Amino acid sequence: MPRRPPRALRATAPHRRNDHGRSELLIGACPGPPVCTAVHTYLFVDGLDVVARSDNRMAGLAPSGLLRPGGPLHPTDMPRLAEVAAEAGPDPGPDRLTVRVRLRGETVIWSDLMYAGPDGTTVEEVRFRLDQYLGEIERAHAASRDHP
Repeated sequence: MPRRPPRALRATAPHRRNDHGRSELLIGACPGPPVCTAVHTYLFVDGLDVVARSDNRMAGLAPSGLLRPGGPLHPTDMPRLAEVAAEAGPDPGPDRLTVRVRLRGETVIWSDLMYAGPDGTTVEEVRFRLDQYLGEIERAHAASRDHP
């Protein structure tokens, strides 16, 4: 039986932040060969690929480590650095892309960012509604387990 080619992940056009300045997170995963060299995660904020816009040499880390319950993207009251990407290639290089993740009330904050926004300005911080953020991580984690 012929294998179906993997579906490519596409984000919609950049969304506008809502009235409260909150962004939306969309997570996808590349299945690895033959589409690309390894399984990796895509992180879209308001429709923009954060990893590619931050450093095009990077590829998101594997979903199994990045999205697991209690993993690096899960927010806590204490800020923490989360590695989200590494240099792409057959052997990941030493450079890493990190974001600072913290929880403030019902808001998840990513800071220490530096990527080009839709208008060309530099995005240094984004805020997410806690329920949307955790729901998207859970959805993407379940999807990555269903389709390794």
